[in-house]
Amino acid sequence: MSLRSLLAGSIAFIVMMSAHSSVNAQTHDPYLWLEQVDSPRAMTWVRAENHKTVAELEKDPRYSGLYKDALQIAEAKDRIPTPNTLDRAIFNFWQDSDHVRGIWRKATPESYLSESPQWTTVLDLDALAKAERANWVMQGAACTEPDEHHCMLSLSDGGEDASTAREFDIPSARFAPHGFVLPHGKQAVVWQDDSTLLAAREWHPGELTTSGYPFVVKQLARGDTLSQAHEVFRGTKDDVGVALVVLNDGAGHRAILISREVTTFESETYLLTAGKVAKLALPRKVTIPALIDNQLIVNLAEAWLVNGTTFKTGSLVAVDGSEAARDPLHLKPALLFAPGPRESFDSAAATRDALVVTTFDNVRGRAWVYRREPDHTWKRTPLNLADNTTIGIADTDLHSSSAYLTVAGFLQPTSLWLLDTKNNHTLEIKTLPAKFDASHEAVEQFEATSSDGTKVPYFVVHPRSMKLDGSNPTILYAYGGFQLSMTPYYSANIGKLWLEKGGVFVLANIRGGGEFGPAWHEAGLKTHRQLIYDDFAAVARDLIARRITSPRRLGIEGGSNGGLLMGVEFTQHPELWNAVDIQVPLLDMLRFEKIAAGTSWVGEYGSVANPDEAAFLAKISPYANIKKGAKYPEPFIWTTTKDDRVGPQHARKFAARLSEYSIPYLYYEVIEGGHAAGANLKEKAHTTALEMTYFARKLMD
Repeated sequence: MSLRSLLAGSIAFIVMMSAHSSVNAQTHDPYLWLEQVDSPRAMTWVRAENHKTVAELEKDPRYSGLYKDALQIAEAKDRIPTPNTLDRAIFNFWQDSDHVRGIWRKATPESYLSESPQWTTVLDLDALAKAERANWVMQGAACTEPDEHHCMLSLSDGGEDASTAREFDIPSARFAPHGFVLPHGKQAVVWQDDSTLLAAREWHPGELTTSGYPFVVKQLARGDTLSQAHEVFRGTKDDVGVALVVLNDGAGHRAILISREVTTFESETYLLTAGKVAKLALPRKVTIPALIDNQLIVNLAEAWLVNGTTFKTGSLVAVDGSEAARDPLHLKPALLFAPGPRESFDSAAATRDALVVTTFDNVRGRAWVYRREPDHTWKRTPLNLADNTTIGIADTDLHSSSAYLTVAGFLQPTSLWLLDTKNNHTLEIKTLPAKFDASHEAVEQFEATSSDGTKVPYFVVHPRSMKLDGSNPTILYAYGGFQLSMTPYYSANIGKLWLEKGGVFVLANIRGGGEFGPAWHEAGLKTHRQLIYDDFAAVARDLIARRITSPRRLGIEGGSNGGLLMGVEFTQHPELWNAVDIQVPLLDMLRFEKIAAGTSWVGEYGSVANPDEAAFLAKISPYANIKKGAKYPEPFIWTTTKDDRVGPQHARKFAARLSEYSIPYLYYEVIEGGHAAGANLKEKAHTTALEMTYFARKLMD
């Protein structure tokens, strides 16, 4: 972050301009006015674009049927209610046609296991929004331990990341009359104890990092005003921000952690004990997902040499909490998991007596139960669940041996399993009814060879009777960044709105993701990012070479960082596809650091303050590389006004540049919804129907 001084930025910009001629268009950007998110001029432009696109797509005879199916799927009442164990009950946040914004509700554990649980409404978001004249979106709840009677609810007006935090009393099912309230802002809040909060927020005007996140942590006692809060930790404005984590275990141990996020992927970890903050001698690239038996469970995104032993990248280790508090500079980790060549860690969570861990083996889910033996060694037991699926941890209960796992595949509806970690017994308790006819479908996994010879796996979901003649309408999806893994999942929308109509769906495991651990991600960082884009193009060419599809019948889609991927592929390889769905994207990579939370991603993309990185960003930035007179497929670009993470500015300017060059395009902006397709189910179904109408027009006609 310190590289972003005015002088360094100016020098880097000059070097960048000489390195790539397309930057000339950026020196006099005629569309900076579209970066003013809510300005009357910008919103007039947005509404005009929306009117044109909606009129065009909704007049298609397929639209009404697609919208009906998407809405029916979104509002279906036979979905699996995701469990959240709280206050000896099962809580669930639920949305359907009767509860568009949603209700927070609870059932007894026994009732939850039944086919028709008896739910009690705890909080009605629709009623609250109506009473308070706000478009409330529930973002989460941080609750006290061990009684779990008080929760700080994060409520966003319209779905943006910034939220209001309000104390909710679980036993009385109402907001606490004189409880804590933290006003609107980007913030993090946890309970230090029943009467004390730890919060990171903008305590004074301007007290945010250049990324727009808080860097000051204060302790707020019940009854005190914000001005009376006591500071316990301070980062710097050049940090990405600070994160707060409180980990509890079933034996009553607690670890209060402050993560000073120095860069996108590097952080310093501090332990708060007895009112003092101590820095732990951990590597900078770690996450700490759980605490059990007072052991901090640490996932390593870089190798760790300690006490003469090297723990390899991607490993899972345990650090004794008592020793960490006593001597934070001399930690003694114990190994739980070290990945093989095609393995990677996914997630971990603790029950009262065991640790549940999920991993991937060649992009196929695995689940394990780890138990710490009396001699302090760790024993793991595999769980026998379906292969060729993704296994997720839906919930664990610190106060019992219960855990809930999800299992899903492309053609296998999501199922929910109850795991008893005392005896490792699993029981399937709920299964999503099939949302589309999968009896005629098949799934295969192939590999493409990228520009540097790397084998890139991808999944193809297709009709069993598919002819290899290049005529199959195909949607290719990928993400390619931030170590996020793209794995098999059950999508009712893809199945009902695409596969049932004869389409093919492809999921590519390109670099930048975490499918094969941190190295798979780091291979495409910053100036190496072209490898990610080459991986994606290689998968496309492999699909064409296998005659699964052809450029005429091939469409691509991706969102956020995947939206950047779409923009790059649109400008670099317009000849490979006939449809490009660009969702909530980054597209102006020469100004991304100045838009929304852009500076927080310098660790992923690089910075224009660095001459080499600036030259590379100029070379790949979609907004800078649209060529006047070139032939492109007509893209569908959509974003949301309320997105305060990526921001709608990228998509707006990209569409405006296409318009300037008389290049056909479709643009749609959801007025509400944050970094998503909408703030409620109807808005999300509408966006989905527009997308699928677009793909049908381009690939099936």
